Amino acid sequence: MPTTDWQKSSYCQEGEACVHISAGPRSLAIHLTESADPSQTVLTTTPSAFAALLGSLTGSLSAP
Repeated sequence: MPTTDWQKSSYCQEGEACVHISAGPRSLAIHLTESADPSQTVLTTTPSAFAALLGSLTGSLSAP
């Protein structure tokens, strides 16, 4: 996989457990990995599915 520009989550705390994200060529895919994962597994999804996940998380964080 030719993605090399990983960005660390802005919600990352000090230490090993950080989520990293990278967009694939022409942003047709979003790649996620977690720095503390010893197997270095990469999850790949579509931009629309990732946007839906973020929308769901944002909605649940702002709910009373």
